[in-house]
Amino acid sequence: MTSTATWQTLFINVNIATMDDGSNSYGAINNGALAIADGKIAWIGEQSNLPAFDKSAVDVIDGQGKWITPGLIDCHTHIVYGSHRANEFEMRLQGASYEEIANSGGGIVSTVKATRAASAEELYVSAHKRLSALHNEGVTSLEIKSGYGLDLETEIKMLKVAKRLEENTPVTVRKTFLGAHAVPVEYKDNADAYINLVCEQMIPEIAKQNLADAVDVFCEGIGFSIEQTEAVFKAAKQYGLPVKVHAEQLSDLGGSELAAKYSALSSDHVEFLSEQGVKAMSAANMTAVLLPGAFYFLRETKLPPIELLRAHNVPMAIASDANPGSSPINSIQLMLNMACTLFRLTPSEALAGVTCHAAKALGIDGVVGRLEVGLDADIVLWDIEQPAQLCYQFGVNPLAALYKQGKKVK
Repeated sequence: MTSTATWQTLFINVNIATMDDGSNSYGAINNGALAIADGKIAWIGEQSNLPAFDKSAVDVIDGQGKWITPGLIDCHTHIVYGSHRANEFEMRLQGASYEEIANSGGGIVSTVKATRAASAEELYVSAHKRLSALHNEGVTSLEIKSGYGLDLETEIKMLKVAKRLEENTPVTVRKTFLGAHAVPVEYKDNADAYINLVCEQMIPEIAKQNLADAVDVFCEGIGFSIEQTEAVFKAAKQYGLPVKVHAEQLSDLGGSELAAKYSALSSDHVEFLSEQGVKAMSAANMTAVLLPGAFYFLRETKLPPIELLRAHNVPMAIASDANPGSSPINSIQLMLNMACTLFRLTPSEALAGVTCHAAKALGIDGVVGRLEVGLDADIVLWDIEQPAQLCYQFGVNPLAALYKQGKKVK
């Protein structure tokens, strides 16, 4: 706790959802106060316990009974990409199968082609719009994955765009290398050779340039096998990069269990995750990242094993999975609603999913995701009467003010 002499900003007359434990109580402090010093939370508690301070030296903000939460975190996005796939959306609605769309040059191949052809500036401009949409809804930290280049040059271009987005917006961006997202056309029928390229050339160069905070793999029947996934994990660990996995979205290959052996940060999607996989994730202290936007957009019917994740105390994060093919949705508030309506999470579980648990999924839970003395003052002031309203309604943005490291940015 810092001296009150260092305080710059003080919120009074606020209700605070600290999200310090992800419980059904939201870690709530009613009639609370929160002080900021040098971008960090310096004091938090009930206003009646507020120590004496120099009112002339502190910017005192009357919250008028509004609610404060941690800045929201979108821990799984693919917002850097070229063009769009609205044409495929229309084709699907007219009855075209995935195979027919792929044979016509659609699917991820079309996004890879467009992303390779786009300039870094074009990628930046389009991604900035998507980032701004999330930021406007209270997002102060997010992950951006590469994976639409599938060659070293374009993967580096994507990661550099992600880095530039962080430099030019008041948002923390965690960058994840997803070279093992799909097999590029030039390696068709030779996925092992492509994985060798990822492991022997891409990861070493990306690590050398310090462009990624983690490495991800799409471990699935239409992606990469367990053996190929493990090869990527080994290469990542060799260069000191933590790993995560897209797993159990369409089938149960055991990707989450493998990821647990490598102390992965998270396993994402997990609709087909088995109890054995849940137990492995629990033992490895991993986070399950649930992606209701993709579930909705693809009209899936297999729900993630919510009860098993609860029973084994696996933290559940919620993310947009914003991408051009399976979740072209750039709204974290809509994800809160979908997590409750589609996955039957409680509002407190959903809010934990975009705060403390999302921070854990990105390995930044010692910095953001909760309201606690010493953590970054990434906070949102909401014009609501209770936190459940953040999950109950979308389309009317209740954000009243947004602060990044103690500075008002909205």
